[in-house]
Amino acid sequence: MTTREVQDAIVRLRKENNVCVLAHAYMRRELCETADYVGDSFGLSQQAAASDAETVIMCGVRFMAETVKILAPDKKVILANPDAGCPMADQIDREMLTQLKQSYPGYTTVAYINTAAETKTVCDVCVTSSAAVKIIRNIPNDKILFVPDCNLGDYVAKQVPEKEFAFMRGGCPTHLRITPADVAAAKEKHPDALFLVHPECNPKVTAMADYVGSTTGIMDHAMNSNKKEFLIGTENSIVQHLQFSCPDKRFYAVSKDCVCHNMHSTTLMDLYYALKGDGGEEITLPADILRDARHCIDEMLRLGR
Repeated sequence: MTTREVQDAIVRLRKENNVCVLAHAYMRRELCETADYVGDSFGLSQQAAASDAETVIMCGVRFMAETVKILAPDKKVILANPDAGCPMADQIDREMLTQLKQSYPGYTTVAYINTAAETKTVCDVCVTSSAAVKIIRNIPNDKILFVPDCNLGDYVAKQVPEKEFAFMRGGCPTHLRITPADVAAAKEKHPDALFLVHPECNPKVTAMADYVGSTTGIMDHAMNSNKKEFLIGTENSIVQHLQFSCPDKRFYAVSKDCVCHNMHSTTLMDLYYALKGDGGEEITLPADILRDARHCIDEMLRLGR
């Protein structure tokens, strides 16, 4: 089969079987073109919950599929590639966080959405990269324990200096591959380009940016800007997506090494097999995990209004 033949088959199977296909924006281009929705992880989960489809296939990593299941417990949720995990989410589990909280009594525990469902059960509030600043400002407590990404936490702390923060030393190994030297070299090569960066990057990199935001925020900023050249400081798939969306503009990867191998482990054929019922893994979570993990997500939505 050719790529186009597989894509056509996926679209047909998706419609025939009433399946909602989600693709994170870090997925390969040929896969994104076959999905119902493409975007950030939590936005995809909300789209899935609102869909009338009985089955949802997540082309992303495990914590994303778990979040879909938390928001849509009555739907059948399938992770297209069972081996697609998130190294940052794996840096902390429920037992570790429970012990960490004992060292910070009186702190509100805030978890990045990039955490496993079990970890979320012992968190007070969840946040996305796009809404973290607003949500933490709205938390009544002025003491925040932020896990697992200390780089995103550092960015938020700089925006909310009136609060006291404690962090664990976790983070995204993909975004950490971008160095200040990479940025300096890219700016020298493309002096007219705006530098757009994800807050999961090293704070020294973030400090060099013209714009800091989530994956969707970066894409929206680039598409709506009247500038014509951009340095992209996040997973390199975004460079290609923006090149397709804005062929009149130029987009450059700051580092050729900023590639998430877990995201790219999901292939077009993985999705095809999952739709055929011959691949993927159904995500199931115990009732208590679904209930307790939902609490910190509901708090995120309440505080983010």
